[in-house]
Amino acid sequence: MIDLPVITKVSDPEDIEAVAALAHEIWNQHFVPIAGQKQVDYMLEKLQSAPAIAKQISSGYQYYTIAVDNEMVGYFAIASVPDECIEAQLSKIYVRKDHQGQGLGKDMLDFAEELCAAMGIRKLWLTVYRHNVETIAFYEHMGFTMEGKLVQDIGDGFVMDDYRMEKIL
Repeated sequence: MIDLPVITKVSDPEDIEAVAALAHEIWNQHFVPIAGQKQVDYMLEKLQSAPAIAKQISSGYQYYTIAVDNEMVGYFAIASVPDECIEAQLSKIYVRKDHQGQGLGKDMLDFAEELCAAMGIRKLWLTVYRHNVETIAFYEHMGFTMEGKLVQDIGDGFVMDDYRMEKIL
């Protein structure tokens, strides 16, 4: 019998290390064919290393993991400014390749939306790499709409060439 997925808030250094390791696995599986190994390595170090995740959490990000049968298989993060705005960013949402297609992305997104609604947030937005066609289709299926293109210089000669999508909660 398979247990229901369990979503847990990342709260200690061991959790942060586990998320960084999972990010390394997922990003190398998914993004290398899209963006190349050099950019993935750079972005992992800058955005998803244990020190980067710890810094994000200390600045207000909320990270969560999802586990199936006691095995961590995905994670997401929400960035918001409590009491100061009515919108939040779904900063990350990733599922390990061997667990995609099982509804875990939807489970995480539903959880994030409920969490945001409870905080009084009325709009959830995200950025998605513009060549990430399957992921864009998932977000559209989940009710997000395309709001425009966003190109950001992230240093070392790399840019994030994304679309901004949003959903009214």
